[in-house]
Order: sequence, then C-alpha cells, then structure tokens
Amino acid sequence: MGSYCNESYAEFLDSLKAAGVVIRNENEVRERLAESQRWRSAFMTLAANGRTIGIEFSVDGNSSAPTAVQRIMAAHAFPAEKEAAFIAQLTADH
Repeated sequence: MGSYCNESYAEFLDSLKAAGVVIRNENEVRERLAESQRWRSAFMTLAANGRTIGIEFSVDGNSSAPTAVQRIMAAHAFPAEKEAAFIAQLTADH
C-alpha cells in the first residue's frame, strides 16, 4: 500500500531522540502521528507549525545532531527538501 519503509513513526521519533533531538510535548506528537495515515507529512506539519500547540523540536547541544538527523530522515524516506527544512529549523532554534 505504498509505505516508504517498514519503520513506524515511533521508531523514527526514538531515533531522533537518540541523535540528540529534544521533543517538547512528545506525547502530543506521538498521539497525532498515531492518528495519521501519512505520518511523515503529519510530522513535517507539526515541525513547522507545532509551536502554537506547544510542540517544539530542538537539539541538545550535540554538534553532530544535524548530520545524524539527516541520516535518520533519509532512512525513513523523507524527501531531501523536507530533511533540509527540518534541520534548518533545528539549527535556527539552537
């Protein structure tokens, strides 16, 4: 049915956290992604617009986090422009 990879949104979020990404209001993120059939699109929407509902993504100071995040997003079949947009947001918030 067109899934880009076998991993779930939960595995994706866990990978981001392991790479040093801090997710504020993580329970809300997980609930919203669980409800979405297209969790990648939902994630990008939350990353771009989630602050209004208390959702924020940042890095914990690990300078290698952007490189790790790029690898994780590529492994989960995010388009390159979405990777770049998310990483730019992470580094701008830093």
